[in-house]
Amino acid sequence: MRVISGIAKGKKLKAPPGYDTRPVTDRIKEALFNVIGSDIRNAKFLDLFAGSGSVGIEALSRGADLVILVDSGREAVRTIHHNLKSCGFEVGYEVYRQDVFVAIRALFNREIKFDLIYIDPPFTNEKLFEQVLTTLDKQVIINPDGIIIIRAPRRKSLPPVFENLHCYRANDYGESTLYYYHLIKEETTGDGTI
Repeated sequence: MRVISGIAKGKKLKAPPGYDTRPVTDRIKEALFNVIGSDIRNAKFLDLFAGSGSVGIEALSRGADLVILVDSGREAVRTIHHNLKSCGFEVGYEVYRQDVFVAIRALFNREIKFDLIYIDPPFTNEKLFEQVLTTLDKQVIINPDGIIIIRAPRRKSLPPVFENLHCYRANDYGESTLYYYHLIKEETTGDGTI
């Protein structure tokens, strides 16, 4: 694993020892950031189930203003701190060792709104994918024009529409699929009324 682009380009990243995840491949990460494009600059970025921190660190490297990385694993959080330090990052991030659902509630209560949210739940827990999207649908912590991206097993199908979220894109990469959601915008009439 490495940082693909930006100020930390080429830096190698460690994976948590014995960590029961599939680290995101450089191919998937590159494809993800190609879709995000210049929206990453000056963005607020949330990395849920952060693992090694690879995706959040890529966001920092490419110019995100604030990256919050959340993982409940002790070894994962140690690895995230190690990777941030080895990439030379001292500011612009927060790392929380916390259950993702507790973190979402805390961020909602802090009234933080993100431009981009990346979610990478363990593939071993099938229920987590819909649960985390349902939680983000109810506790909206995404900006009106923001994007939520969730990595899921390719065989897993996720609901295309929630109350507030709509899936507008899905791309397959090997055994993974990246689903892209945004907030459903209310339709307005020509005179500006709903």
